[in-house]
Amino acid sequence: MSDVYNRLAPFIQEYIYNNNWTELRPVQAAACKVIFDTDAHLLVAAGTASGKTEAAFLPVLTHLYEKPSSTIGAIYIGPIKALINDQFERLNDLLREADIPVYHWHGDVPQTRKKQLLKKPSGILQITPESLESLLINKHENLINLFGDVRFVVIDEIHAFMGTERGCQILCQLERLAKLTKNQHRRIGLSATLGDYSLAEDWLSSGTDKSVITPKIEAAKRQIKLALEHFYIPEQADNSEITDCDKYIFNLSKSRKCLIFANNKSQTESVIASLRQIAESERQPDIYHVHHGSISASLRQIAENAMREPLQPAVTAATLTLEVGVDIGYLQRVIQLESPASVASFLQRLGRTGRRGEPADMRFVCPEKQVPLEAPLPKKIPWQLLQSIATIQLYLEDKWIEPIQPIKYPLSLLYHQTMSILAATKEIPPPVLAKKVFNLSSFQYISEEDYKLLLRYLVSIDHINKTESGKLILGLAGEKIVKRFQFYAVFPETVEFTVKQDSTDIGTIVIVPKVGSQFGLAGKTWEVLDVDFAKKTIFVKQVEGKAGIFWRGGTGTIHSKILERMRRVLLEDKEYAYLQTNAKKRLQEARQLALDFELDKRNIVKLQKGKCCIFPWMGTVAYNTLQRMLNNFCRESLEIKSLGGVNPYFMMLKLGKGKFEQLETEILSLCEQRIVNEHLVADAEAPEIQKYDKYIPHPLLTKAFASDYLNVEEVRHQISLW
Repeated sequence: MSDVYNRLAPFIQEYIYNNNWTELRPVQAAACKVIFDTDAHLLVAAGTASGKTEAAFLPVLTHLYEKPSSTIGAIYIGPIKALINDQFERLNDLLREADIPVYHWHGDVPQTRKKQLLKKPSGILQITPESLESLLINKHENLINLFGDVRFVVIDEIHAFMGTERGCQILCQLERLAKLTKNQHRRIGLSATLGDYSLAEDWLSSGTDKSVITPKIEAAKRQIKLALEHFYIPEQADNSEITDCDKYIFNLSKSRKCLIFANNKSQTESVIASLRQIAESERQPDIYHVHHGSISASLRQIAENAMREPLQPAVTAATLTLEVGVDIGYLQRVIQLESPASVASFLQRLGRTGRRGEPADMRFVCPEKQVPLEAPLPKKIPWQLLQSIATIQLYLEDKWIEPIQPIKYPLSLLYHQTMSILAATKEIPPPVLAKKVFNLSSFQYISEEDYKLLLRYLVSIDHINKTESGKLILGLAGEKIVKRFQFYAVFPETVEFTVKQDSTDIGTIVIVPKVGSQFGLAGKTWEVLDVDFAKKTIFVKQVEGKAGIFWRGGTGTIHSKILERMRRVLLEDKEYAYLQTNAKKRLQEARQLALDFELDKRNIVKLQKGKCCIFPWMGTVAYNTLQRMLNNFCRESLEIKSLGGVNPYFMMLKLGKGKFEQLETEILSLCEQRIVNEHLVADAEAPEIQKYDKYIPHPLLTKAFASDYLNVEEVRHQISLW
């Protein structure tokens, strides 16, 4: 450790001394050795609050101190603005005594600060993928001056990028920069929640000839406090009604520094509105905030500041926006509403607490609507309770975290990068464009024929034009798309209206309410005074009471291993120490139901009114695949009249008379046939899932959907476990 310390830049040694560090943490010492002694990329995979950020920057800053770069020397890429802002403050503190500037660059950073960087590029640039895309297009002539001497690229929270088009976008950007500058930087990936290090290493080294070193760090033992409680909520609960569940959450968070995680924006709004109502009735202070992507930047900043304020209670309900590494200081407790979609998400959220030597404290709360006695079996099973227990057990028992699968055909990104390269270069011969695209590792499975098909289609819809000299340029339709700032992002955009109280931005909503109506936003209730459709602005005033709001959104992809473990939870005779009174009772009820219907012996149950139910116990992708297999190959033989359910928990079918007895045999027979993914997508079917899929020829969309969204082999495996 002392050897590593002695190799650090003097200002870093002084910082360590002034901040009373007694030693470097193991992950920091190991990372320094990799950066100082090798030319490899580095993957820092260590628990939350283990010092990963410093592990990356202590050796990087030492390099830049000893041999200053002639341009920007290091790029830090973060998934969200809040994390970049947080890391900007931390790095500024570390670099106070050094002559290495730090710049952060995203939509909320003033233009004056950006101009300073463009005038004299140096030091460290902290940026989002979207802002980096903007630079690649709009500052194409200046890229060598900006990035010609980049030594390092730090990618934070890489698990949030892997397996997504946004992650593929980052790889494309870095490969384009390396080709242009003829300078292969070193990459440093940071994450606290990786299941399979080899997948992360492959991702991090994509498109380079350098290997990746992942120091093996023994995880520090952490104390964890877990509790899980269940509540019934009336089926027709009044929106303004305060439930026992609300009161329980209020008491859990009262006078504390507390984060409440929900799986969608609507839940965050509802819970904070309820907590405010209770606090007001008990004459308690308003310490409540909401933090999600539709809340204005100023209100999000107020929430972050409140959470950082030492010794002051504050409660913020958030979605993914506060799941990743923002250090919010001494956080006493995390409350999770329902189950997170993944074990990785559970770990991220758990890791928000216990950062100052205290035990990590996380409380699950699983509300469930009370269903009538005559409701069918699948609706009587507490799915969120089972999933919460399964998620916790998979980590406690096996330290298992979901492996992240790469995308084989990122076609929306293929369109995006094609248009980005054209916008940056203005005009380019087709073979040169093709070479630039095929040199990008994210498109290794795209064939020449596939790409020709795409280019011809883009010419036909005027997104690309061919000049008389045979070069390609942007067409008029393409220019309209590329020139909008929304183009830089590869994730879908929604048309939202800004909500204003006088001149203060509250946030944005998608569905426009009528004048005089009320809705909830930022945990408060607003009455609509006026709507300016031209400026997409809704003017409001705050009113008493509690109103709801709804955002559309998916629940994410759930892995088959979680469903397998849910089945075990339902069938095993095991108690879990963290279950509270209501949760224990509800689990016992569910287990009795499973016994009554013999779910330990069968996966298909006959219901009333000619219906039946399949419990597949397989994840989201396999569930979708099985549903298509039944629909495509068994609709006539089983006389399927309806096929629905709740993905991935159960399927509900209505079959022809006397066909129930054939159902299991038909499913087993399907798995023995030579069915492949492509057989499940009709020629005319072209699912548009990603942002730019509407500009992709249908045959390519069909091919991509079959490859990346279906998995017949997994269905076969899961059914073999029945």
